[in-house]
Amino acid sequence: MVINTRKSCCLRIGPRNNGSCLPVSLSHGTVISWVDEMRYLGIFIVRSCTFKCSLEHSKKSFYRAANAVFASVASEEVTLQLIKAKCLPALLYSLEACPLTKSDLQSLDFVINRFFVKLFTTKNIEIVKYCQEYFGFALPSV
Repeated sequence: MVINTRKSCCLRIGPRNNGSCLPVSLSHGTVISWVDEMRYLGIFIVRSCTFKCSLEHSKKSFYRAANAVFASVASEEVTLQLIKAKCLPALLYSLEACPLTKSDLQSLDFVINRFFVKLFTTKNIEIVKYCQEYFGFALPSV
C-alpha cells in the first residue's frame, strides 16, 4: 500500500502528548511529520491530554461567510435567513463528534451574539437576546 506522506501526519493525544518522539519513517526513506493540529474529515483535532477539537477554523469560516452576506444584503430578515441557511452550517459542522466544554459553547455563542450586535448596531445584550428570540435564532449552547 502506498502512503501519501504529503497528506499524512502524526499527532499525540494523551498524558504524554508533550513528549518528543522519533520521526516515523517509511520503508522507502520518507518521514511522516509530527504536528500539533491536524484536519480529518473537516474536523481539526488538536494535540492534547484528551481528545479535543479546535473551533477556530469553523469560526473563521462563519465570519467569512457572514461578512459576505452582510455586505451584499440590505434587509435584516433576508440576512438572517441566509445566515441560518449558509453560515450556521459552517460554524456547527461536525460538532456532534467533538467533546465541547462550557467555554467552547460560550465561544460559539459569542460568535452568534457578535453577529447580532453588528447586524442591529447595538451593544445591549438584552436587545440582542430579544432579536434572537423574535427571529427564532437559537444559540449553539441551546
